[in-house]
Amino acid sequence: MASNKVGDLAGPGISTYPEVDKILPSDYRASLGPKETQHAITALKRYIEDGLCRELNLFRVEVPLIVDKESGVNDYLDRDGSRTPIDFPVGLGLDKRINGQVVQAATKWKRMALRQFECKVGEGIITDMRAVRKDYFLDHDHSAYVDQWDWEKVIGAEMRDLDYLKGTVRAIWKVIKGAEQYIQKEFPKLKEMRYPDMPEELTFLHAEEILDMYPDLPRKQRETQILQKHPAVFIIGIGWVLKDGYPHEMRAADYDDWATPTVTRNGQLMHGLNGDILVWNPVTKRRHELTSMGIRVTKDTLRQQLELTKQLDFLKLPYHKAILADQIPLSIGGGIGQSRTVMQLLRKAHLGEVSVTVWPRQLKTICEKKNIRVLE
Repeated sequence: MASNKVGDLAGPGISTYPEVDKILPSDYRASLGPKETQHAITALKRYIEDGLCRELNLFRVEVPLIVDKESGVNDYLDRDGSRTPIDFPVGLGLDKRINGQVVQAATKWKRMALRQFECKVGEGIITDMRAVRKDYFLDHDHSAYVDQWDWEKVIGAEMRDLDYLKGTVRAIWKVIKGAEQYIQKEFPKLKEMRYPDMPEELTFLHAEEILDMYPDLPRKQRETQILQKHPAVFIIGIGWVLKDGYPHEMRAADYDDWATPTVTRNGQLMHGLNGDILVWNPVTKRRHELTSMGIRVTKDTLRQQLELTKQLDFLKLPYHKAILADQIPLSIGGGIGQSRTVMQLLRKAHLGEVSVTVWPRQLKTICEKKNIRVLE
């Protein structure tokens, strides 16, 4: 069982195409055709972005696709080094060319940008972030192309608690749930008895609580089980090592605060000011992650987490130095998957129905057999 838990930490994806073949529905029929789908995507993205700006007090800013490797602002997604950015030289004619990287997410850049755009406490930014993650296994809900509403907001020290985190999560859920109701009015064919709507309210659970419920199961199986009871959950505390000796998931050490002690239940101390929204996808009948988010590290928790993950050498990088020197504000932020969310709301079986990227031939063959039209 321990080996299963270790393997489950390695990252997303199903890992074999025979398994993808098994999990994709064999009786699938899309509610909307390709043209209707494109109109619905446009409407949903406008609704959600406007809603997030309104509910979280954000304004839209431009975001980089390429960053300087030496800046330290690229997102490494986890802490084991298994998913690396695309590196390439930039600047023809320079004596020393810039070491460019394609972003994997704008997680750290956004916090730096709060200072650049002179945001005050309670004010934040949202981006239409596009990224490349070349080290994913390409299945029905993971692709090499990533699009997110990456957002970040300035907070005060007194706001760094679970109540503020939960309030922010509820505001995001209000927008997503509102988008579901809105798009079904615009496209009534999406209202189908075979696909139940998402619940009005999220269920909040700490990763330790879910482990207590299913102590012998790996993380993804625990999430699958809990979503049978609660089809929309926010899992708190992703990154801290749980009492079975494993974190719920390998979360990077230099943005979300997963080390701060937050609550004691039944005599057990639980850690973390971050988490993920997961929902049950009635089309694929699988767990479906919509967003990761959290209150960000302070200079103290940054050092603590880097020490725990044996990555103290990161403290030499400009982003990390800025946190240590209190040069960038305290913040909360996250990334909401655009195609992931649209896939859920439009009752789609595959990301390729709502975004255009590269897919392996064997996956396309599986989709063709199952009446899933992947965009090319």
